Amino acid sequence: MRYLGSRTGREALVQVGARALSTSTLIADIAALRRDFGDRAAVLVETVQLRRRALAKLPGSAQWLFTDAALQQATAATVAAHRARRLAGRTVHDATCSIGAELAALKDHAEFVLGTDIDAVRLAMARHNVGPSVPLCRADALRPVTSDAVIVADPARRDASGRRFDPRAYAPPLDDLLEVLRGRDFAVKCAPGIDFTAVEAMGFDGEVEITSMRGSVREACLWSRGLGAGVRRRATVLDSGEQLTDADPDDCGVAPAGRWLIDPDGAVVRAGLVRHYAARHGLWQIDPDIAYLSGDRLPAGMRGFEVLEQLAFSERHLRQALWARRVGAVEILVRGVDVDPDVLRKRLRLRGPERASVLITRLGAKASSRATAFICRPSR
Repeated sequence: MRYLGSRTGREALVQVGARALSTSTLIADIAALRRDFGDRAAVLVETVQLRRRALAKLPGSAQWLFTDAALQQATAATVAAHRARRLAGRTVHDATCSIGAELAALKDHAEFVLGTDIDAVRLAMARHNVGPSVPLCRADALRPVTSDAVIVADPARRDASGRRFDPRAYAPPLDDLLEVLRGRDFAVKCAPGIDFTAVEAMGFDGEVEITSMRGSVREACLWSRGLGAGVRRRATVLDSGEQLTDADPDDCGVAPAGRWLIDPDGAVVRAGLVRHYAARHGLWQIDPDIAYLSGDRLPAGMRGFEVLEQLAFSERHLRQALWARRVGAVEILVRGVDVDPDVLRKRLRLRGPERASVLITRLGAKASSRATAFICRPSR
């Protein structure tokens, strides 16, 4: 770490960064770099490769230092900026600052920000990455060194064996962290698939915000009651800037499919705000237990699927219908049925010049439920 941050190390990284380090050149590049840098060639190559991977997630990080695990968990800059804006004007303590991704956003919005981490190497990388203006010190998140600041924390959800799905296996454990933070304002980042019921059983009574970006659900953030604006669920779609909460109206009906089908953003679905989304956009549900929505008009800016044909789902019937339409390429979306889109696509053995989208879902309750396929034309 000291070498990478030194003038000699920075110059070496520039030299290594001039190489392709591609699949076809990597062996030859490493052999040449070992002649120049000896045993340090490996860490130099790794750092350059991590920097290249980081640019899409963390624009402006071309000179940062990383570990592979830290980069994987680092909050994307756009998501971190959104959280920082919610904390504008506050004193904020990032208690698991790692390499500094959250700090980089917080220092542009918070009144005052400081960072701590238990890992000395990551803390040194944070110092390099965010510069001297942010106070940093080594500390355990379960023993916060502040008393009045808003705590931001991102417990580690990976170890050498892979992802940790049980929040009590986070590092630090989520139940222990929530107990330490009881009575304080905080924002704790969690995996998007976290069990809401399990979190409530730990005593959490604030807001869960589900955030998506570029069509992918990125995280769940637990906001303490004092920061949660009186709501329990929030969906934030960063691409459009749209936000929904459980305080919004949810009076939407249930009716057969109209001209358009809409698959709501994953943040809306994960936050349980499908009905709220439908009510806002003048849509209805095609089944009370299924997230697909419908409408006779496609709201501006929304991707939808124009219904061409509806049929009882079976592979044979679907294949015949797609062949009749000369469909050779198909997008398959599934909700509420045990169908693997990739396997089904191969089994359909399609051929032809046309493209289509197929939405497969289950309509109806219990014994009267039926798997239904909609052959559609996507709006884009």
